[in-house]
Amino acid sequence: MLRPAAVMVSIAASLFASAPAHATATGQGLERALDTIAGNGEPLSLSLQLLLLMGLLTILPSIVLMMTSFTRIIIVLSILRQALGLQQTPPNQVLVGLSLFLSLFVMQPVFSEINRTALEPYGEEEISLEQAIVKSGDAFHGFMLKQTRKSDLALFADIADAPKFEKSEDVPFSILLPAFVTSELKTAFQIGFLIFLPFLIIDLVVASALMALGMMMLSPPIVSMPFKLLLFVLVDGWALTMGSLASSFAGG
Repeated sequence: MLRPAAVMVSIAASLFASAPAHATATGQGLERALDTIAGNGEPLSLSLQLLLLMGLLTILPSIVLMMTSFTRIIIVLSILRQALGLQQTPPNQVLVGLSLFLSLFVMQPVFSEINRTALEPYGEEEISLEQAIVKSGDAFHGFMLKQTRKSDLALFADIADAPKFEKSEDVPFSILLPAFVTSELKTAFQIGFLIFLPFLIIDLVVASALMALGMMMLSPPIVSMPFKLLLFVLVDGWALTMGSLASSFAGG
């Protein structure tokens, strides 16, 4: 009896073993993996297909979230909440939902390309499943590559002892994924620092004023919070933050 882990590993290895430029090799690798899982080249039975689908659904959200703009957005929003001095407002569910919908807005061109080049042709039986997967990977590969720093790519390429890539399309997902996540984390913390700075100045001014007035027993965060909220509302902080996050992905 087949184990779900073996199924997942075989298909994942076939997807990430090659760069998008090697579309034919990737498609053949996936086809060989499926044939090996089924045994003797026979197609997978319905029960195994359902098992495979349920197994993929458990890891698909994590993979997709790490390959999109979600990571940068949720980190910046969390830092913003911390800078305002608010512990649970907005709650985590609101931040996650806001990050998801803003990620859908940012990733709309990528999803449109996937629908045009992969889903629609596959639905019309113009291309095979393997080709649809490869074309979908190409769209994500292009987006991730634009947001990834060359220094991070070089770092993980050196760790993997990979040869020098002639074209950016030759970078495999096994190197691009960790480099992309590292770049997103660095960018998110840079944006978070710029957001945190004005609120930190307010905290310092309020703390100095309280010490000068001899009110050392009064907590500075309690006094500074209304001023930070007032500043945030006056500058239309939510619209400014959302717009800045969305535009940060435009240039690549």
